[in-house]
Amino acid sequence: MKILGIIPARYASTRLPGKPLAMIGDKPMIQHVYENCKKSLEYVYVATDDISIVNAVVGFGGKAVMTDPDHGSGTERVAEAVNIVVEETGIKFDYIINIQGDEPFFNPRQIDDLVACFDNGKTELATLAQVICDHHQIFDEKEAKIVVDNNMNAVLFSRSPIPFVQNVSKKHWLEHAIFYRHMGLYGYRTDILFEIIKLEPSVIEKAESLEQLRWITNGFKVKIGITEIEETLCVDTPEDLIKANKLLAKLNY
Repeated sequence: MKILGIIPARYASTRLPGKPLAMIGDKPMIQHVYENCKKSLEYVYVATDDISIVNAVVGFGGKAVMTDPDHGSGTERVAEAVNIVVEETGIKFDYIINIQGDEPFFNPRQIDDLVACFDNGKTELATLAQVICDHHQIFDEKEAKIVVDNNMNAVLFSRSPIPFVQNVSKKHWLEHAIFYRHMGLYGYRTDILFEIIKLEPSVIEKAESLEQLRWITNGFKVKIGITEIEETLCVDTPEDLIKANKLLAKLNY
């Protein structure tokens, strides 16, 4: 099974311009992410729209490809990168893993958890979830929740609290249902990746601002892998960057 990891890395960021090149310790953030990916995957490439990011990746010994700056989603950028990598290497990849480029301390075992979703050879798309243990997360609009079927395929993603527990005080919902929060790591069977990028955005996707709803509303199955590994700091702002450097200092202490 040949697996290709792609890290989309755009230069533009409203809150933290040049985010992939932001320094955490003595390394740019994209290097931290790349090196973590390599602990789990043999083939890893950064997909970017900026030559300075390409130069930085090549500079630390990584691999990167230039992609169109006008892609509407990270999935489209991943698909273009896959085509470039296949043309350059001649390798036919069975599955593609899309890794967030702004979580410098993520645990590479999450990639292993995601890859395990494809072991049966039938999975089209996959992502990770975690069982919610804190009832506040159920009502956090920044957290996408998931309802699954009996085969652990996603039925629905929503920023709303789902499932809704009727006639029970909200502080007791966890006692009456299982709630899952989405973790932002995606896997695609390669042929399916090139099918989903042809789809038009759906009404519910636009309402929720969750791209994966486009796939579900068009009949594709998204396998949900459960991971017990916690998400780490996501760096989106200058304040997050300060936290990341403090965290690295503690980890290296």
